[in-house]
Amino acid sequence: MTPKPTAAAAPVVFEPEFIAGMRQLTEEMISFNKLLGLQLVSVTPDEACARLVMKPELIGHFAYGRIHGGAISAALDSMGGVAVMAAIAAKHMDEPVAQRMQRFGRLGTIDLRVDFLRQGIGEAFTVRGQVLRLGSRVASTRMEFLAEDGTLLSTGAAAYIVS
Repeated sequence: MTPKPTAAAAPVVFEPEFIAGMRQLTEEMISFNKLLGLQLVSVTPDEACARLVMKPELIGHFAYGRIHGGAISAALDSMGGVAVMAAIAAKHMDEPVAQRMQRFGRLGTIDLRVDFLRQGIGEAFTVRGQVLRLGSRVASTRMEFLAEDGTLLSTGAAAYIVS
């Protein structure tokens, strides 16, 4: 007996209302992200991506104009968290947007590792986060901090409490 081919699941596409809510949460409601100037570029069930424009308040080394490692760490942590939020939301597409957004209330970082590979010098940076595993209590992520030309400057790995 030959097995029946299984239909591939339709890819999850977030509604404009959800994307707008995630943008507001990321850019406006999380005060530190606002201070950093983090701008959400895209969010899918698989990845969150943001842009960070360099400004004098983010300088960590005055002689080189290098971005502070704390700003890099915070941006990586933020995109890891947004990626987890997106993964959670993708599992509950049967719920209204507002109800899905309520699920993020208990999300928190429980572990964060950052590797600084190259100096963060530039006008703007891209920050990406991806969920490696979403469990019932803990999510694991990996993140990247890139120069405008795509050069990898820093990487991150984090664990988040999700329940």
